[in-house]
Amino acid sequence: MQIKDLTATDTNAVEQAAALLVLAFREHSPEAWPTMESARAEVRESLGPGRISRVALDAKRGVVGWVGGIRAYGGKTWELHPLVVHPQHQGQGIGRALVLDLEAQVLSRGGRSIYLGTDDEDGMTSIGRIELYPQVLEHLVGIKNLKRHPYEFYQKMGFAVVGVIPDASGPGKPDIFMAKRIA
Repeated sequence: MQIKDLTATDTNAVEQAAALLVLAFREHSPEAWPTMESARAEVRESLGPGRISRVALDAKRGVVGWVGGIRAYGGKTWELHPLVVHPQHQGQGIGRALVLDLEAQVLSRGGRSIYLGTDDEDGMTSIGRIELYPQVLEHLVGIKNLKRHPYEFYQKMGFAVVGVIPDASGPGKPDIFMAKRIA
């Protein structure tokens, strides 16, 4: 596997990254990128200024993963968005390698921490599909993973749960916020 910059001139990789978004988010977040056009727009946006866009390529130079970073807070903090690994290649260390690569990219640009949001749109955690108000933090403290929600992957990568936005993607569909200091 090789990790490299995704560039606008590599139209094949851009198209593969877009297709990966549609495929990988179809089951648990179908409204995220429901069409190739919406996914292409996301990929094109990731190539703009103040962004990091890196792809993992297999031996045949096919895109098997993609990670993006968005500069925030004057470059001291970056948002990880998105992270996607082809479903057939999950659990093989590609996501881990992409996150570590993003951390190195952020450090080289003077960043000190990374944050992300990871939605629960279909009840994959104990805080999905329930009313979180008014005791939001009590629910968050007791969060449990019910169906392989990615927040536990990020915890293994050193990220901490730092908050939640109830109903971010609709009633009972919270966005779980996580962050990590890298410097």
